[in-house]
Amino acid sequence: MGRSIKKGPFVDAHLIKKVESVRATSDKRPIKTWSRRSTVLPDFVGLTIAVHNGKQHIPVYVTENMVGHKLGEFSPTRIFKKHGAHTAKVEAKAKG
Repeated sequence: MGRSIKKGPFVDAHLIKKVESVRATSDKRPIKTWSRRSTVLPDFVGLTIAVHNGKQHIPVYVTENMVGHKLGEFSPTRIFKKHGAHTAKVEAKAKG
């Protein structure tokens, strides 16, 4: 279930302040944020936002296609390691 249209998209106030200050100074450094729950607004387009994934900040360059999505969608929290990696190593040793 989504958020009501009457309320509008949710964005943390501290993130909006940071975006406004960067827009005023036209600074190119990434904006660090821990707010994965914030919605991407049209004001964010063209900025690089470093979204925290629990361990580090992942730089995300915001494009027009990202508007309306959450910042957390672009910063994965889990690292996928190949299925069956152990068996592949055992087979490689057996062959050679």
